[in-house]
Amino acid sequence: MELRIATIADADAIVAFDHVAASDRARVQFIHEQIKSSACHVAVIDATVVGYAVLNYKFYDNGWIEMLYVHPQFRRQGVGSELIRHLVNECRTPKLFTSTNQSNSPMQRLLATLEFKRSGFIENLDEGDPELVYFKRIRDHAA
Repeated sequence: MELRIATIADADAIVAFDHVAASDRARVQFIHEQIKSSACHVAVIDATVVGYAVLNYKFYDNGWIEMLYVHPQFRRQGVGSELIRHLVNECRTPKLFTSTNQSNSPMQRLLATLEFKRSGFIENLDEGDPELVYFKRIRDHAA
């Protein structure tokens, strides 16, 4: 599996497997913006983009995994784990945060496996489905 920063040539492949992008023009725009800003990373198997993740520093100047999405045919095969490990290595800050809906138990299990800790929750983003915030200390602040 190759892990790298996405290029604009990857955009169509990402949009094709991201089910939200199929019906949400804003998601397509988001993908293009993240690629242009070099915040989007992809997982590639046999020259096929099979997952993407977005790492930025918008969360109180800490690393923030804003998006993790794996092609449905490649889920539960380690793609998400490898993308997150890659972002941990790429992160420039001592702390890395992400979030997921309370209803997304596969993502919660993945984050626990990768030693992310629950850090809180946010109500009222998705009605009846709180957003759970997770945190991982990558290095000491002085490092």
